[in-house]
Amino acid sequence: MTAYSSFAEVYDLFMSEIPYEAWYECVTAVLEEAGICDGLVLELGCGTGTFTELLAAGGYDMIGVDNSPEMLEAAAQKKELSGADILYLCQDMRAFELYGTVRAVVSVCDSMNYITTEEDLRTVFALVNNYLDPGGIFLFDLKTAYYFREVMGDCVLADNREEASYIWENYYYEEEQMNEYDLTLFLREKNGLYRKQEETHLQRAYEPDEIRRLLAEAGLEFVRAFDADTQGEVRADSERIYIVARECTK
Repeated sequence: MTAYSSFAEVYDLFMSEIPYEAWYECVTAVLEEAGICDGLVLELGCGTGTFTELLAAGGYDMIGVDNSPEMLEAAAQKKELSGADILYLCQDMRAFELYGTVRAVVSVCDSMNYITTEEDLRTVFALVNNYLDPGGIFLFDLKTAYYFREVMGDCVLADNREEASYIWENYYYEEEQMNEYDLTLFLREKNGLYRKQEETHLQRAYEPDEIRRLLAEAGLEFVRAFDADTQGEVRADSERIYIVARECTK
């Protein structure tokens, strides 16, 4: 099945330990350093909207883009509960369209790793460049090759809850820098029986130098990269990094 179709039903249940608040502090610090404290901000790969809601509560006028209708349905439910003024668009990051420019584009939770070819990633970067205000900021995170190789490797993860269970098998292909996640879900139905669903997720690792080159080819200026956990220099054993780029051609 398509990634984040059935998984969308239980994504927030199993991803409850994601440090959204810490990510929010880091992302907003970078934006504020660039003088972006309000205004239109686009989140690419917004998923179920948890991070989008935080940015909206922080004073930003949010647009969320994701290609999973099921994930956006969960985001819409959160929006209804919070009353946040968020525009959600069901679009592929490789071909997203906006009505105008935005002050910043952000993408967290390794959404960019799901873009598995350089050509497609360059296309995403070029679209970001097109829709950024002059001097606008692009901030995104990436899981690293170290993470895929040494942390996930060829391991199997599992979690068993009353509402649902999963088995998550990982395979990292070093030469292609590609990680394959085979996800088997068991979702509890109203009658008490469990429905089995399977999804395959693919993510690619990119080196900072590759990202710097692709950003330049898309017309964006590379500003810096830093470790997501320490917010210091990128290390050989960094598991997640942030990349900051700037629009520089308008």
